[in-house]
Amino acid sequence: MLSVEDARARILGNAEPLPAERVRLQAALGRVLAEDVRSTAPLPGFDYSAMDGFALEAEACDGEGPWEFPVVGESRTGHAPPDWVKGTACRIFTGAAIPRGATAVLLQENVLGPDGEPLRSARGLEAIRFAHRPHVGEHVRLAGEDLPLGALGMARGTAVGALQLGLLAALDRGSLIVSTRPRVLIVNTGDELREPGSPAPGPTSIPESNSVVLAALAQSAGAEVAVLPLTRDDLETTRRAFCAALLHCDVLVTVGGVSVGDHDLVRPALEAAGVSLDFWKVRMKPGKPLVYGRSGATHVLGLPGNPMSAQVTFMLFGLPLLRALQGQIERAPRSFSLNLLGSLRQKPGRRGFYPGKWEADGVMPLGNKSSGSTVSLASADVLIVMPEELEELPAGKAVEVISLR
Repeated sequence: MLSVEDARARILGNAEPLPAERVRLQAALGRVLAEDVRSTAPLPGFDYSAMDGFALEAEACDGEGPWEFPVVGESRTGHAPPDWVKGTACRIFTGAAIPRGATAVLLQENVLGPDGEPLRSARGLEAIRFAHRPHVGEHVRLAGEDLPLGALGMARGTAVGALQLGLLAALDRGSLIVSTRPRVLIVNTGDELREPGSPAPGPTSIPESNSVVLAALAQSAGAEVAVLPLTRDDLETTRRAFCAALLHCDVLVTVGGVSVGDHDLVRPALEAAGVSLDFWKVRMKPGKPLVYGRSGATHVLGLPGNPMSAQVTFMLFGLPLLRALQGQIERAPRSFSLNLLGSLRQKPGRRGFYPGKWEADGVMPLGNKSSGSTVSLASADVLIVMPEELEELPAGKAVEVISLR
């Protein structure tokens, strides 16, 4: 059996990024950049005020205050600033350009009224009086302060989320070059399965729950996903389904039938369909029977059928594969350390990945660790990682966790 790291390395080592395409900025959410995006102008593009107040020369405030300056002109957003008159103050608003010659912005709240108290309104003032000595650059945002001309704004391989869209828009990009979405086909196998909501043919019939989770996870990683009709436990039927699917996807995900039972037909069906298998066991729990192979440029992941096993293995191996196919920089799941709030036990020999709830003072293991359970993962925020050589993790110990959010 391979370690988790070796198995992931073998999968990602075969993942050549897919071709790129250009899309509109509004269609780039969830995509991965296939180009470096650099600033074609300084960001911001001009010196502007960070607050409402008065632009003035800070250097002109010599001696002891209070000081008094006449007010000449007004600078507001969307308009060129007025010509600067030395020895004066210019009314200015947040986001408006700093007049050339001014070096600071005096906050409106620092202007004094006739009674020496802060002025309530600055409307129509002909002169301002103030005791606060402004320093050069106070409340001034300089051109190029965020990014100078030609600077790297966002690197190739960055996943574009909502906040990244904001920066790309600020960089004046109406379209972007992104990686093509991986095409994923999901095939579920098993005589016991039926579509959720359909009539049960018998008491041992099970509503199929994996495909909806796997499809949602794959879509969250930028893939285009289709789920094929349920495949029964028949070798020739399964082989034909795989042969047809391999022609139309970048990643074929099979669910169930990858163990060593008499009715576990996925491995022989994949081989009969021309798939070259790389490995089929990983030293982890849940999810030991994990198949990976290739058919031409198409990647094949054979997941166990138990819900927790299928979903955990796809998060640990399938999602990194989809990110790698899009050239994403960050591929492996994020992990960090939390204090364990309850003890965990396992049979040593395989690394454990167990659902946990992130609380204010640490992580609480969730009750049911069974690979067939769908309940615990639905309530989990993280997977608690338990080293394979350990039989017990006591409460109070710092543990590695993998975020599910």
